[in-house]
Amino acid sequence: MILSIVVGIDIGGSTTKIAGFKNGTVINPMLVRASDPVASAYGAFGRFLSINGLSLSDVNKVMVTGVGSSFISAPLFGLETQKVDEFKCIGMGGLFLSKLEKCIVISMGTGTALVLAYDNTTRHLGGTGIGGGTLLGLSKLLLKIHNYQDLVKTAEGGNLSNIDLSIGDITKDLIPGLPPEATASNFGKISDLASREDIAMGIINMVFQTIGKVAIFAARAEGVKDMVLTGNLTKIPQSQEVFDRLGRMFGVKFHKPYYAEYCTAIGAAISYEHHVNTKS
Repeated sequence: MILSIVVGIDIGGSTTKIAGFKNGTVINPMLVRASDPVASAYGAFGRFLSINGLSLSDVNKVMVTGVGSSFISAPLFGLETQKVDEFKCIGMGGLFLSKLEKCIVISMGTGTALVLAYDNTTRHLGGTGIGGGTLLGLSKLLLKIHNYQDLVKTAEGGNLSNIDLSIGDITKDLIPGLPPEATASNFGKISDLASREDIAMGIINMVFQTIGKVAIFAARAEGVKDMVLTGNLTKIPQSQEVFDRLGRMFGVKFHKPYYAEYCTAIGAAISYEHHVNTKS
């Protein structure tokens, strides 16, 4: 029986994500790692079919996006394949996963992109070079840590008061809108007694504070109070506390939906249903 599944594939520099979409339901998204974008696309597709017990005849369309999609010049496994603008996929995926009517979708990968999304409309607002690449780069430089898992584990129990200068450190006066624990300067009070745990937490805090502040400024400019967190960095547990604190301080809401790390692949799949600027 033909299931008419649409498959979305987000081909990045080192990882490829894939998700199926049918009748408004996401089908078992997954991730594969490969340095070659073409090999990773075929590998992800083959694994997706195998794990879900599907055949090529069950798939109606393949939608590809991401930086590696430029290397896909022929139909995948002979199936009709179309490319979709990555920012549109980010926006469409963020709206679908969050169930919000209007929001700014924050796509946190190697760097960070911000996309305004509402109805069937998306607009790339810009972004920042601060992201996962920054986390790993600083971790390698300062701590000789080369992967996210070790950084997250090292940061457990880290004390930011040994790293960051807070508002309470520089004034006894109350500043409207800025509680004493608010950061005045990241790494501005680093102590000789700072541990590896403290430094790891300081790196994580600085990266997510920067992403959050950039997003908040964009949200103010657009009159939006809801922001949706997506991308691989949503899996770093310490990030939630940083975003929650920023949300309380600035009166906004950071949402982290289920399947957040697969947002762009899901957006690619659902773009077929919404007929969003595709090209063969």
